[in-house]
Amino acid sequence: MTITARRPESGQDAAAVVRDLRMVHNSGHTRNLQWRLVQLENITRLVDNEEAAIAEALEADLGRNAVECWLGEIASTKGEAEYARKNLRRWMRRKRTGLPLTLRPGNAWIQYEPLGVVLIVGPWNYPVYLTLGPLVAAVAAGNCAVIKPSEHAPRTSALLAELIPTYLDSSAVRVVEGDASVTQELLGTGVDHVLFTGGTEVGRHIMAGAAPTLTPVTLELGGKSPALVASDADLGVVARRLLWVKLMNSGQTCIAPDYVLVQREVRDALVEKLKAVTQEFRVGQRPAMRIVNDRQFRRLAGYLEATEGEIVLGGGIDESALSIEPTIVVEPSLDEPLMQEEIFGPILPIIGVDSLEDDAVHLVNSRSKPLAVYVFTKSNRRARALIDRMPAGGAVINHVAMHCMVPNLPFGGVGASGMGAYHGRWGFEAMSHRKSVLSQSLWPDLKFMYPPYSDRALKLFRRMF
Repeated sequence: MTITARRPESGQDAAAVVRDLRMVHNSGHTRNLQWRLVQLENITRLVDNEEAAIAEALEADLGRNAVECWLGEIASTKGEAEYARKNLRRWMRRKRTGLPLTLRPGNAWIQYEPLGVVLIVGPWNYPVYLTLGPLVAAVAAGNCAVIKPSEHAPRTSALLAELIPTYLDSSAVRVVEGDASVTQELLGTGVDHVLFTGGTEVGRHIMAGAAPTLTPVTLELGGKSPALVASDADLGVVARRLLWVKLMNSGQTCIAPDYVLVQREVRDALVEKLKAVTQEFRVGQRPAMRIVNDRQFRRLAGYLEATEGEIVLGGGIDESALSIEPTIVVEPSLDEPLMQEEIFGPILPIIGVDSLEDDAVHLVNSRSKPLAVYVFTKSNRRARALIDRMPAGGAVINHVAMHCMVPNLPFGGVGASGMGAYHGRWGFEAMSHRKSVLSQSLWPDLKFMYPPYSDRALKLFRRMF
C-alpha cells in the first residue's frame, strides 16, 4: 500500500502504517535470508529498469543531467544493493566467542536480530540514492521499513511512492509522502530506528522527535568539509577533482568540498587552475546552475552579496531561473556567512594559509567537526599526519568524496555532522540488534553455588570469580 496524501489526517494513517508493519515484522515474514535477498535484488532491478523515469524526475526537481543521475543515484544505489546481496549470508552468521572457566562447559555467541520497523527520512539532494541506500541496510537486516521521501523533490517523491511497492514487498516496505509534520507524526508512533539524511538543524528536530519514545537515530548531516592543498600537490589534478564533486548537482552535495585551505605560495596558481577547469567543465552548458528552490537560492545569493572576498569567477545569479553561476571567492572573511554556514551550492571559497599543519588544522578544528576532510599532497606520510589531527566523519587523501562510494567503509558523521554510520556491513549492523546468547548444559550443577553458603563455599566463590 502507498499513502499519497500530503498529510495523514490527524496522524491516523501514519499510525496505521506503522501498526501494520509491526504486525508483519512480528510474524517473522522478513527474517529469513531468501526474503532479504529478493528485496536487495529488486532494489537493483528498480534502479536498472527505471533509470529513464528517475532521470526525468530528477531533471524536473533539480535540473540534473542524465550522467549525474546515473552516477549519483543509479550506480551508487546498485553498488550498495549488490554488495549487500553478495555478503549477506556471511553477515548473518552467528559470531561465536569464548567463555571464562567459571561458565564452562557451555557456548556463547552473538546473533544479529532485526530491530523491527525502521523509518527512513530521505533528503532532496540525492533523493533516490539516499533513500534506497538506507533501505538496503534496513531490508538486509530483516526489518520492515516506512519511507518518507523529501517533499522538496516532489516528482521524485511521487515516483518512489509509485515504484517501491511495485518492486518490493508492499506488506513490509511502505511509502508515506508529506512534509515535516508527517515526519513528526511517524516519529511519534515509536518506530524502532530512524535514519535521517539532511541538514544539522533539521537533524536536531528529528532527534528531539525521537526522544519521547527513546527511538535510536542514525543522523547523516553535513557541515563545512574542508580541502587542504599542499604546495607539492599537482594543482591540475587538484582542480579537476575538487570541481568535479563541487559542481555536481549544483554543489548541493553534503560531502562536497565546502572551502579550500591552500598553502599561500601556490594559492594564485591554484585559483587559475580552478578558473580554467571550470570553463572546461561548463563548455556547452548554461552559464548558471539550478538551485532546488527559492529559499536555498536566496540564501546563496545572500552569501555572494555579503562576501568580503574577491569574486574571481562567476558570481552571476538569475532569480527567474533560480540559478547561480559557478563562483570562486578568494579570501573571504572567516566571520562572514559564507565561511560560517554550510554552503550547499556552486560557490567555492579559497583561503591561503602559511602552514597546513598549524594554520589550516587550527582553523578546521576551531569549528564543528565536518562530515569529511580532504588532503592533497604527494607525501602520504604528511597526509596521514594531517588527517590524524582533524576529527571528521571521514577523510580522503588526494581525492574528494570517493569514500562514500566504498561499501566496505562505514559512512557517517561525528558531532554536528552526524551520528552513527551505515553502508555495507556497517549498515547491516546499524539496523540490527546484536543479541548476546549464552548456552549452558544442565550438568554439572554444583550445589555449593546455591544458598545457604558455607565458609568453604564462599572461599570457592572467591577463587572462581
